Amino acid sequence: MKQGNKVAKAAGIIMISMMLSRVLGYLRDVVIYAQFGQNRVTDAYNAAFSIPDFLYMILVGGALSAAFIPVFSSYLTNDKEQEAWQAASILFNSIMLLLVVGVTLGLIYTPFLIKILVPGFDKETTDLTVMLTRIMFAQTFFMVLSGISVGILNSYQHFLAPAIGSILYNLSIILVGWLLSLKYGIAGFSVGVVVGAMLNFAIQLPFILKRGFKYHLSFNLKHPGVQKIIILILPVFIGLSVNQINLFVNQFLASTLEGGLVAALRTGQRLMQMPIAVFAIAIAVAVFPTLTNYAAKGDMINFKKTTSLGLRSVFFITLPSAAGLMALKVPLVRFLFEQGKFTQEATMATATAVFFYSLGIFAYSGIQILNRTFYAIQDTRTPVSIGICTILMNIGLNIALIGTMGHGGLALAYSIAGAFNLLLLMVVLKYKISGYGGRSIACSFLKSMFAAVVMGITVYMIISYFETLVDISTKTMQGLQVLIGALIGTLVYGIITYLLKMDELKMVLEILLKKLPARIMRKGIKNN
Repeated sequence: MKQGNKVAKAAGIIMISMMLSRVLGYLRDVVIYAQFGQNRVTDAYNAAFSIPDFLYMILVGGALSAAFIPVFSSYLTNDKEQEAWQAASILFNSIMLLLVVGVTLGLIYTPFLIKILVPGFDKETTDLTVMLTRIMFAQTFFMVLSGISVGILNSYQHFLAPAIGSILYNLSIILVGWLLSLKYGIAGFSVGVVVGAMLNFAIQLPFILKRGFKYHLSFNLKHPGVQKIIILILPVFIGLSVNQINLFVNQFLASTLEGGLVAALRTGQRLMQMPIAVFAIAIAVAVFPTLTNYAAKGDMINFKKTTSLGLRSVFFITLPSAAGLMALKVPLVRFLFEQGKFTQEATMATATAVFFYSLGIFAYSGIQILNRTFYAIQDTRTPVSIGICTILMNIGLNIALIGTMGHGGLALAYSIAGAFNLLLLMVVLKYKISGYGGRSIACSFLKSMFAAVVMGITVYMIISYFETLVDISTKTMQGLQVLIGALIGTLVYGIITYLLKMDELKMVLEILLKKLPARIMRKGIKNN
């Protein structure tokens, strides 16, 4: 199978799995908020993810994205599979040792850490957050295992098992969480998170073994591959730690606002992450092994063309996604969540977060591609340095905007910082690899932006008129309103981009159908 087909097929698999996983994620939130409402109980549940997620991100998230896949793929490309497995085993052993220490300390000092992270919580909410956090620590072990497994499988160009694992993760939270919550309350969903993490890893294990997994009980940190990973990963550890600190600051400030706004921000960010996860991350993950292979071979011509193609594709998809979310913010949140104990006030609070978060969708989508571009050439320092600068900027904006805009200011600050991060990455990369089709990227971006703005205005006007014609108090009419808005938006955007003769329209349609012929990929690259 030619490289274009491989990337397209991988992107198609990841997009579908991401979409299913996100749909299940929203169904999970619907179940939780309908049962408990958007209040301090769900604030506690959302805050309980903070410390376990922090451990996972600094131990595995950075390792996989920045160092492990390029090094592991390099060994495979050079027919040194045995050394690849040795490096993977040493990395696994070291991370698990660090994880044991981290979880032990986390369990002991959970009450102290929670009081620092969410000082605005009352005693009852704080105690609940401590209990839920301690339950969720168990998921960290399995998430680390699955995280390393994903890195190995992706290096072998295998994407199906990780895709299925992410679906099982959310499905387990819904089913196990709902059943246990009938007796144990919100804690049932925390147990569901642990079970979901176990299933996520379990589905990947057979595929790892099928690839000829060779485990070595070794902590030889002087292994050349491990040394390279350590050199590459140290800056990312710092960067991810600072990024998590930024999220903690957001949570810290939001906890001082009225009850339910921590949950509103988290829900808003999940909706904002939908197009990023389904499209941008799917394309970035699929293209990453290709970029690493081109870098390992020194083929910088195709490396630049692939980077340009990735950026143009994600901008083409995520700009209209952002415009659609902004236009449909209230109808969408109302349709998805407003039931049971999720009130109209909660809908408006969440819709505000969605609107301001959506302004940064294109930026965080582009960052997914550009970070991996730097990682592929084994440069982790640049994204980290830029990330630290933008995170400091984000924190300053948070403090400046929360007073006048409340939780909306926190979401807006996040979006502005993302746009600044993207701009700096693009500028630095231009000088680092001597250009990568910046003119074609800018032209494509402006066309997509124009089409997205027209689409967003059209959708907003039509759905507003729809509300004057029908009673939207029923879920049927609410769903119909969202569906009409989405369909009209897609049609308008498609027509405008067709009239503008954008090649990205055909490329993206083929990617979504998982039938991108090599000739289309080549055409897209040639048009760079």
